[in-house]
Amino acid sequence: MRVLAPALLLSTALLSACAQSPQSPQGGGGGGAAAGSQLGFFVTSTGLGRGADLGGLAGADKHCQALAEDVGAGGRTWRAYLSTSASDGTPAVNARDRIGAGPWRNAKGVVIADSVAQLHQDNRLTKQTALTEKGEVVNGRGDTPNMHDVLTGTQSDGTAYPAGANDMSCRNWTHSGEGAAMVGHSDRTGLDDSAAAKSWNTSHPTRGCSQDALKGTGGTGLFYCFAAK
Repeated sequence: MRVLAPALLLSTALLSACAQSPQSPQGGGGGGAAAGSQLGFFVTSTGLGRGADLGGLAGADKHCQALAEDVGAGGRTWRAYLSTSASDGTPAVNARDRIGAGPWRNAKGVVIADSVAQLHQDNRLTKQTALTEKGEVVNGRGDTPNMHDVLTGTQSDGTAYPAGANDMSCRNWTHSGEGAAMVGHSDRTGLDDSAAAKSWNTSHPTRGCSQDALKGTGGTGLFYCFAAK
């Protein structure tokens, strides 16, 4: 008994300590929807199927909100990263002014930008971080099909194209026929090493506004969504 007593005392002490210690959270910040409430940015996993006709900004915002709700992040106010041009007395809308102040986390909990300024200067968007709301990687250049063209209608600083410039938003996201929309590359990869090819928001215009036209340049009508609040 004298030999066993110290071992028994040690075992009892260890069991008591384990019982009183709080368990560490599992997963280390990875996995689905950044714990829901933390999700602040995603690329839409699906478009609306009507090319660049998104139902205007309101329709695009509604799609962002619905996708966020599907992964438990519907408690935040979601906005599509899209610009519109001045038209018929309605002022232009800048994508950068719609998305809140940041910071924004992707579905894996990675902060892709701390502020609007950083988002447009030195963000952390890559093929591996520009994820859908489900935490999935978007097909990029070299994948089949290529889906890296993301609708933005914006200049590189996140502002709308000036009045008198070519329409770069398919009539402010209400048209699916002829026309063009500016897109960015979600994988930051293009045909060459130019700044445009690597731009997440201002790479090139589409060859039309229909669903087939978007597919023809490497897209399916996806766009960026940000939690504004």
